[in-house]
Amino acid sequence: MRELWATGYMHNRVRMLVGSFLCKHLRIHWLQGARWFWDTLVDADLANNSMGWQWIAGTGADAAPYFRVFNPVTQAQKFDPQARYITRWVPELAKLPVKARFAPWLSPGLLAEMAPSYPAQPLVDLAEGREAALAAYHLCR
Repeated sequence: MRELWATGYMHNRVRMLVGSFLCKHLRIHWLQGARWFWDTLVDADLANNSMGWQWIAGTGADAAPYFRVFNPVTQAQKFDPQARYITRWVPELAKLPVKARFAPWLSPGLLAEMAPSYPAQPLVDLAEGREAALAAYHLCR
């Protein structure tokens, strides 16, 4: 979100991660994310933005399977193995070893020592957030 605010741009992979996290882990309506991106993206396109958010939320006409819930940690490890993107946009984690930058809450001692201003826990446990999202979708079936 820092990248989006600073540059007005965000790579599509990160857009999907943000959308998945907001809609599925935090269960925020896709319209809220779509509105923020519409107001912030320099390449905003109404159809692409609206359909992209519906796709990731699993609610659009050609939606992604509702059970696809991106894990930001594993996605970062796969697509940013040296944590360069993380380091650029979350500079308070730069002093941590690369492996600890992906899930700093799993290294509480290092986090407290090297990045004391960073939150000690994530907003939502990723496994619990995924299960809660799937349970919510199951109620709609």
